Amino acid sequence: MRTCLLKLSGEALGGGGAGLDGAVLGRIAGEIAPAAESGLRIGIVAGAGNFVRGAELVAAGIPRQRGDFMGMIATVLNGMALGAALEARGVHARLLSGIPIGAIVPGVSEEALADADARVVIFAGGTGNPFFTTDTAAALRAAQMGAEVLLKATKVDGVFSADPDREPGAERFSRLRYRDVLQRRLQVMDLTAITLCMERRIPIRVFNMLAPGNLAAALGGADVGTLVTE
Repeated sequence: MRTCLLKLSGEALGGGGAGLDGAVLGRIAGEIAPAAESGLRIGIVAGAGNFVRGAELVAAGIPRQRGDFMGMIATVLNGMALGAALEARGVHARLLSGIPIGAIVPGVSEEALADADARVVIFAGGTGNPFFTTDTAAALRAAQMGAEVLLKATKVDGVFSADPDREPGAERFSRLRYRDVLQRRLQVMDLTAITLCMERRIPIRVFNMLAPGNLAAALGGADVGTLVTE
């Protein structure tokens, strides 16, 4: 594996709470750094649930479109924090955004993607458009990078037949086909993201990033969690 796209949740960067958790940022960066130093090119997309939750904004009377833009801006904060944590470990991380922010964060472009010096490229700002999730943004950026796999970091050990927190007897799948996920509406990623990965033949590996070493193992190509493929 030479290139991958890592999808992180905003909640993970907040340590399960609001804002940013420095210790969690350090642990994540500490597991990413060796993989980048080994020559792996890593794209990263992070959500913004530690700052903004769409359902809560809608409940507060904020229109969906405006709430989506608020979430995209919040992903820039997460991207800046993660980039700083990686730079502190000697890893050059380039931050790009679907919504360029002046001299602070440039937009996504072919020229920026061709920056061979950046072993890690952090994509903030979602797709740059409302009504699309960061899952879809991750699938889009994976396609743009030519990623060989999309690594979906979660808080559970892969994809289950039902919510394992509510149904302890839920079956964990080691492998699934894209069509199985779509037909059964399994909670992997949103349907647009799954469809894009299927069309571009980008495998998706869903794994538990809370288990120490699991993130590094996934970046190293280990068979952790659930693999979704053809």
